[in-house]
Amino acid sequence: MPRPWTGVPRPWAGVPRQVRLAALTLAVLALAVLLVPPLVRLDQQLVDLRAAGLPPSLAHPFGTDQVGRDVLLRSIYGLRVSFLVGLVAALVSMVIGGLVGLAAGSLGGTPDRLLMRLVDGFTSVPHLLFGIFIVALFAPSPAAVVVSVGVTHWTTAARIVRAEVLSLRSRPFVEAAISGGASRSRVIRRHLLPHLLPHLLLATVLMVPHAIWHETALSFLGLGLPAHLASLGNMINDGRHSLLTGDWWSSLVPGLFILVPTLAVAVLAQHWRDRLNPRRRSELSL
Repeated sequence: MPRPWTGVPRPWAGVPRQVRLAALTLAVLALAVLLVPPLVRLDQQLVDLRAAGLPPSLAHPFGTDQVGRDVLLRSIYGLRVSFLVGLVAALVSMVIGGLVGLAAGSLGGTPDRLLMRLVDGFTSVPHLLFGIFIVALFAPSPAAVVVSVGVTHWTTAARIVRAEVLSLRSRPFVEAAISGGASRSRVIRRHLLPHLLPHLLLATVLMVPHAIWHETALSFLGLGLPAHLASLGNMINDGRHSLLTGDWWSSLVPGLFILVPTLAVAVLAQHWRDRLNPRRRSELSL
């Protein structure tokens, strides 16, 4: 016998606790990224040697760096820059990979084999080394990082889209549309893209943390964003020089601003993937 309705429905009912915690963490970080920069202006060139290397306190909750800049404020700015660069780079890689995978899965035959050999060729090259080669051709800038990530990370999206297209082509509704005389463009537009969109969005969400790591690594090596900008990679690179003097917060706090949101995104993406494919979730729980 079903339970009687006893009140307002709760949208989070049945959602695992770790998913709710991950969503709350991302919401808090998103509010900080959106609200703090407009309210608190940060002078990227400001140096205050009188406040250099201060430990965490009420005035500076996460201390100051070696030139007196607030670590918490710069970490929020750095997360904002890294997230924007990672999001744009992920979208670029998804567009490139989506088009290649859609073409390979839809055309089949020789074009499919040639495109997948191209994907294998890009996959065989280490992403970081290829990215370093690309950004070395330009001056350090967000655009160079976006191009680097977009050109080196599209292969995953191409494989995902191709596999989904090959699966959809054998579905009865697609075969019926083809048998009814629908053109290739109409089949792609009306039948393939609506089913591919959730998987592409999921792949984009999963790509954002990877793109942030890529940007952080390039900035840490001095090849990503300009050194004076508040970037998480730049902050970790600057903070490692202070570790020997005991200023552990200069590197730890930016590292946490990388680790915490990426773990939260991974938890939410895993929950999203299980919702998209319940059969896979039931098979993994056996």
